[in-house]
Amino acid sequence: MRVAAPVQHRKPTVKDVARAAKVSLATVDRVLNGRDGVRPSTVEKVQKAVAELGYQRDVVASLLARSRSAKLHFLLPDGNNPFFANLADAIVREAGDLAGARTDIKLSRFAALDPEALAGAINSIKKTDCDCAIIVASEDGAVREAVARAQNRKVPVMTLVSDLPESKRRHFVGVDNIAAGRTAASLMGRFVGPRAKVAMIVGSMGLRDHRERFMGFHELCLDEFPSLDLIGPIEGFDDGHETAKRVVELLTHDPDLAGIYSMGAGNEGLLRALQQSGKSHRIRVIAHELSAETRQGLKSGAIDVVLDQDPEGEVRAAIAAAQQLALQPDMPVETNPIEIGIFLRDNLI
Repeated sequence: MRVAAPVQHRKPTVKDVARAAKVSLATVDRVLNGRDGVRPSTVEKVQKAVAELGYQRDVVASLLARSRSAKLHFLLPDGNNPFFANLADAIVREAGDLAGARTDIKLSRFAALDPEALAGAINSIKKTDCDCAIIVASEDGAVREAVARAQNRKVPVMTLVSDLPESKRRHFVGVDNIAAGRTAASLMGRFVGPRAKVAMIVGSMGLRDHRERFMGFHELCLDEFPSLDLIGPIEGFDDGHETAKRVVELLTHDPDLAGIYSMGAGNEGLLRALQQSGKSHRIRVIAHELSAETRQGLKSGAIDVVLDQDPEGEVRAAIAAAQQLALQPDMPVETNPIEIGIFLRDNLI
């Protein structure tokens, strides 16, 4: 029996874009590279054709052809948050891998949970030194203003992990945090049963990703598990010591607590408090981000589920999007969504 060969889907080319937009190749090139001399209506036609065809440029090849480098600047929170440590390590690794591919990557850290520090860091970025800034945003007026000023200086800003909608940011790379919260709620509701007490611990409600996780968790619990007794949100400020204090207070006030949803960092303190109270393995725990602490928690059974957003994949997606903005600052950016990984002790590698 003869087996048919799989259909090979050809990637669209600039010729396809020119044909669809009914313009010349030279016009497509001018639009893709953000050069002047093209009517707004023609730019719109080309951009529409790009979007409809799903055309994507080989950004590295384009940079090499132009003998220039894309200068990208990551701004991450400082401190002892293990997720951001993993994210920083991923950025350093990718920077090394791309050293010969016309992409220069700089990493700076700012004080965690300090919007003024982030705003100051954005304000200090010069166009001559940066083609795109990638920031972990906190929702604050000063940060929004700094992003707008950067855009006015022709420095596009992307958000990573935590978004800043209704700002001048150009693109967001990260998971759907409302979906992540709903996923946690769906699991927790099945774990603890009806009328159980479940506590919700966030790093900070000033962080959009944590707030969206809380919203998703809370909304699904109300819809599908209305008999649950929800406690919180309780802020642990992504700090192990502060999180441990909050958990001790929780267990003192609610000794019959059945579940904890930890939406941020500080899980080392959470696990320590559970262990010292003798409640480890008796309280269902869902946490975020695979780190040394959460891995150990999964292995020991103290944590039931970890939801992970794949820092390596996020960094690669952010770099690809930032490279596009470096070459085509006025064009829309498309990236594949970041999937939410669900880890239990049974599938932990």
